Amino acid sequence: MEIQIIAKEFYDYSVYFKGYSKQTIKRYKYVIDLYCKLSGVQFITDVSVENVRSIFFIGRTERNWTTNTSVVHHKSLLVFFRWCKTKGYMEFNPIESIDRPRIEQKLPKKLTKQDALRLLEIVYNYPYTNKFLRYRNHAIFSTFVFAGLRKNELLHLKYADVDLDNMTLFINQGKGAKDRFVPISQTLAKSLRFYLEERRRCNKSCPEFFTSFVQNKGFTENGLKHFVDIIQPIFGMPFTVHKLRHTFATLMLEGGCDIYSLSKMMGHSDIKVTTVYLYASAEHLRSQIVKHPMNEF
Repeated sequence: MEIQIIAKEFYDYSVYFKGYSKQTIKRYKYVIDLYCKLSGVQFITDVSVENVRSIFFIGRTERNWTTNTSVVHHKSLLVFFRWCKTKGYMEFNPIESIDRPRIEQKLPKKLTKQDALRLLEIVYNYPYTNKFLRYRNHAIFSTFVFAGLRKNELLHLKYADVDLDNMTLFINQGKGAKDRFVPISQTLAKSLRFYLEERRRCNKSCPEFFTSFVQNKGFTENGLKHFVDIIQPIFGMPFTVHKLRHTFATLMLEGGCDIYSLSKMMGHSDIKVTTVYLYASAEHLRSQIVKHPMNEF
């Protein structure tokens, strides 16, 4: 039986029975398609430990895969082949014979407080052709820096999810299909209110909170990427919107936020994921070293 036919059944199972997100299915499809392309395997009966291992060799030697990329491919194929074995399409799971690379323990990349403030100033003072763009873009970057949202969470934020009266953002079905509330600071609320005034002035009525300037629909990932590409050379250092999420987490810890509250705001299902920011904040560590009981001597 052809792998692509089986894979279609696997995607449907993952969506309708496991409730996996579109991003997860997109990743599964990319990895399975790449395996078929690099190995030349078309039928499930042709899958072997050798041709599965070969794609990891090609990935590392010819495609310059990082350790994390290898781990993502390993996990995706593990889930797919495990499902195939459960359904009786395979007698064994070939990926189980292939060691998964050990993930490098790198600290999350972030901006300093001064650089984050400078970035927000650049976004605000950019020579826009319309006031709507100034307030929208500043509100978007402020939301990344002051609330730590993921890119997809921000782009899918609805008008009804932003409650300025109660100072909260409602993240509906974030990563891992989890809902959560994120508090809004006074600084962020000010930026959001300026944007909302322009949104009303421009008669935007679509359900998405952050909207396109030209059309009455939500702001897109391509639009966000385009603006980041414009701002980056002016800012003078490379950054991603996910780095702004790391910046939020690190600055919160430096400001005294406890790790449990931060994990809830970040939407982490395991608090161990949040603890990596403890090591990323030199300021936080310096503030803790003074607690050594022998310092007074």
